[in-house]
Parts: sequence; structure tokens; C-alpha cells
Amino acid sequence: MTTELFHEVYGSYFQAVAFILKEASQGTLTKENLTRIVTEKAFSESFLSIPEALMNQTWPLIDNCCQTPLEHSPAMPLTTLQKRWLKSLLLDPRVALFQPDISGLEDVEPLFTPDMIVYFDQYGDGDPYESAAYQEIFRTILSALHEKCFLKIHLENIYHVSHTVICHPSHLEYSMKDNKFRLKTVAPDMTINLARITACEVTASQKNIFPKKAPEKQRKRLVLDLIDQRNALERAMLHFSHLEKETQRLDDMHYQIVIYYDAADETELLIRVFSFGPLIRVTAPDEFVKLMIDRLKAQMDLAHL
Repeated sequence: MTTELFHEVYGSYFQAVAFILKEASQGTLTKENLTRIVTEKAFSESFLSIPEALMNQTWPLIDNCCQTPLEHSPAMPLTTLQKRWLKSLLLDPRVALFQPDISGLEDVEPLFTPDMIVYFDQYGDGDPYESAAYQEIFRTILSALHEKCFLKIHLENIYHVSHTVICHPSHLEYSMKDNKFRLKTVAPDMTINLARITACEVTASQKNIFPKKAPEKQRKRLVLDLIDQRNALERAMLHFSHLEKETQRLDDMHYQIVIYYDAADETELLIRVFSFGPLIRVTAPDEFVKLMIDRLKAQMDLAHL
């Protein structure tokens, strides 16, 4: 849905083109500048499409001499459709946790509401986002992260045993499949499900006291060969949009995608790769290929029970 709504209305690609047209209208655009702007302002895979579309006149906005018929730099105000889309996003209880500014959208009718969405690939026991207690805990954690303070956290473990921990919060992360927020901490090194926190407070006596060095994440690299059939490239960019990646065009139908990810997310990434079937082949590392083989064998064993 997002692709359709913003296909011609100022997404990242159109922001990049706007910068290009601004330089063209000022008479300072060169082919080198065009490539630089695309690299800086758009997604890494944009260099595969934007310069070619502009230079071969598929998008008749500049000529071969990098001149444009536009007399003024493009302006990009929000359209009614964009405002309705943004209002819909702001109605999401997860977004509301961050208390975003909704100025100018008060009287805008949302394009859809959260109750209209059915998640078929997500667990049903997500965090209680609309709970006042959960919201207060979330915002206390956000405040501690912004102010770089320690937290005193009261939580209940999976056995319903309560205990207290004083920690230095590192960052929040969200799992789409679990529909849960987790707090990563250092000193001590922990991962805490926010839904298990019963109360928390900033520890004023330990403000601005930081561990000397946070433990480094185990960062991994995955190399995929993709066949662009049934919009596979577009779907891959959407599925892996939250990950650092590099995309290389091999020919008209084949692409290589290099993805960098946290080892803790490996199982979820494995499931996403499987969802592409024969359109994606893992070429490296061998350890990830072995994980795929082991998972397939386990599924086959279950099928024969």
C-alpha cells in the first residue's frame, strides 16, 4: 500500500530527484553531481534506476546536457493523501508511545485505522501498548536514554518472580514478529522485555555515570542472489528495509544483495529469506546455508510424524 500511495508523491526517490532538479535549475548540475546526489539522498539501490531514467528521458525532466525546462526549484508540500496516511500512522499505539507532534493533522480523516489491519505473520501476545502503566514505563525509559541516566527497574521473570536491577540503558529495539519492545542494557548486559517491567525510575544518584565500553554486537554478513520475478526485488527492499545492505545489479533479471545484521536476529532473517522460495539463493556464508538445511530437515521430520 505504501508504494502505491507514495509512488509519485515525494518518497525518498523523489527527494533525490528534487535535489537534482534544484541543481539543474541553477545551472550547476553535472553527470557526476547527479550520481553523487542519488548516492547521498536515496537508498543504495537507487543508482540502478534514477540516473538511467533521467538521462534516457524516461523521466523527461533534464536533457543530455543536464539542463531542465523548470524555471524554479521544485516545492514539495504535503498532499491531502499524505496527510491522511500520516494521520493513520499516528493512530498506531506503538507510534503514540513516542508522543509525536500531530499539529496540522487534527481535522484530517485517517486513510485507515489500526483495527482494519490483520497481521497474519505476527504473534498475538504483543505488548499492551494502550496500557497507561506501560506507556509511563516506556516514556521513563526514553527519558533515561535521552538524558544518559541509569535506571532502577522492577520486573517479573517468566516464573513470576519479582526482582530489581539497576542498569545503564543502551537502546530500545522492536520485534515485528513478536510485536514487542525490548530494552538492551549494559552494566549489566541484559535484554529485558518491556512487558515484564512492573515499574522503573531514573536513578538520580547515578546520572552521567557510564560504563567504559559497551559490549559489541555480533554483526554478521549475508550474501543473496536474487531473480527479479514477481516483484522480488521490490519485495526484498521492503522485507529488509530495516537492515544495512548493498545491492548490485548483475543483469536485467539478477541482483546481488549483501545484508548486515545482528546475530540475535538470525532466526527471523532466516524465515524472511525462506519466504522468497526459489527467487533467492544464499551464496554466503556457509553457516547460514547450513541453518537453512537444518531447518528444512526438521520440517521434513515433523511432516513424517
